[in-house]
Amino acid sequence: MRLDSETIRNTVGQLMPSAKEFLAALISFPSTSGKERDLMGWAEEAFRDLGVEVSRSSLSDRIKQDEDYSSPIPDLSYEGRFNLRLRLPGIGAGKKLLLNTHTDVVPPSQGQERPFEAVETNGVIHGRGACDAKGQVATIYLVLATLRRLNVRLAGDVIVHLVVEEENGGNGTLAMARAGEQADACIVMEPTAGKIFTSVRGAVWFRLLCEGKPGHSGRAGDTISALTLARKAMDVLEEYHRQLLAASRGIPLFSKYENPMPITFGRCVAGDWPATAPARATVEGVLGLLPNKTRHQVMDEFRAALAQSGHAGLKDRVRVEFMYRHDSHVLDPEHPMVVQLLRCCRDWSLPAEIDAMTASCDSWMYNNQLGIPTVVYGAGTLKVAHSKDEQIALQDIGNAAEVLAALVQDYCGGTR
Repeated sequence: MRLDSETIRNTVGQLMPSAKEFLAALISFPSTSGKERDLMGWAEEAFRDLGVEVSRSSLSDRIKQDEDYSSPIPDLSYEGRFNLRLRLPGIGAGKKLLLNTHTDVVPPSQGQERPFEAVETNGVIHGRGACDAKGQVATIYLVLATLRRLNVRLAGDVIVHLVVEEENGGNGTLAMARAGEQADACIVMEPTAGKIFTSVRGAVWFRLLCEGKPGHSGRAGDTISALTLARKAMDVLEEYHRQLLAASRGIPLFSKYENPMPITFGRCVAGDWPATAPARATVEGVLGLLPNKTRHQVMDEFRAALAQSGHAGLKDRVRVEFMYRHDSHVLDPEHPMVVQLLRCCRDWSLPAEIDAMTASCDSWMYNNQLGIPTVVYGAGTLKVAHSKDEQIALQDIGNAAEVLAALVQDYCGGTR
C-alpha cells in the first residue's frame, strides 16, 4: 500500500526533533575543506544507527593526477580521508535513485558570531553550513529515518553520497564519479528555495601570475609594475567576459537572467611598499560559462584574450593557471524524474518551478560524466549561503523531506 501524505507528514513531524539535533551536531564540526574527517566519522555512526547500510569510500593523493582535480587550496592531503556511501536497499525490481550532498563548509564570514554553534530563532537554524549544505544532510537523514520508521519496502535502491570538498571544486564527488556509481537518476542537494534546477552553469577558477620589473618609483622608465600588469589583464578579461556573455544569450532557462555567468575577481596580492613597483602580483577569480561553451573552450579563449590583447607585457609577463574546471549540465525538463519531482512538490502544495542555477556545483559529474540524469534541489536558499547570516528554516527541511520521501516511493517503487 502506497503511503498517504498524512502518514508521511505525521512521521516527518515526529522525527523533526531528532533531525534538528542531528543538524546542530553537524554544524558544531568546523569542517572546512580538508578538515571533514571528524564530522564524517560521527555521521557514519549516526546513519548506521538508523539501520542504513554505510560504507567508507577511501580517498588518496592519486586524485591529484585527475584532469578534473581542483586545486584552489594548496597542499591538501587525501590519505586517511573518505567519503560516505549510504544505501537503503530495494529488492532489485525498481529504479535506483542517487542523492548527493557535501559536508564541507567555507570559512566563517567576517562578523559571523559563533559560526560553529547552531542557534535557533523562531524555528530557523543559524550557523556555518546551515543551508550549504549541512541542512541538506539533515534532510537526507530525515528522509531515511522516515522510510525506516514506516518500514517502506522499496523496489529499487536509494543511494546517498556524502562527500568532502565540494566548496573547493568537487574533489569528493570527483572521487565518487571515478568509482563508477550507477543509478537511474540523481538529485544533487543544494539550497534551491524550492526550485528544481535542470540546467546548471559551469565555471573556471583562474589565477593570474604577473611578473614585473621591480624598482624605485623615481625610476619609472626602468620598472614594470606587476600590479599594473594585473590591472590591464583584468580589463582584458572583463572585455572577454562581455563578448562571451553576448554570445551566450538565448539559452533556455538562463535567458531571463541579466548576467547568469559573471566574472568575479576575488583576490589580489601584490607589493610590499607604496613607492616600489612590485615584482609579482597574483589575481584569483572565477568565470562562469553556459552550455554553449565547454570548460576547455573557455580556457583556450581566456588564454588567447590575454596573448592577443596588444597590451605590452601581457603575453610574456602574465601566466594563467586554472584551479577548477566545471562544464555546465543540462537535463530535459520533461525527463520522467523531473516530472515526478515537480508533481511531488505540487502534491505538497509547494510553489516549485523548473529553473536554471546561476552557480556551479557537482551535478555535472553525474550528469555529463556518468550519464546519470541529474537535477539540483534542496531546502533553504543560496541567498544566505557563504554569508554571516547563513540559516535554514526547519520547516523548509521538513517540506523537502516530505517531498523526497514521496518521490522515493514513487520513483523507486515501494509499499508499506
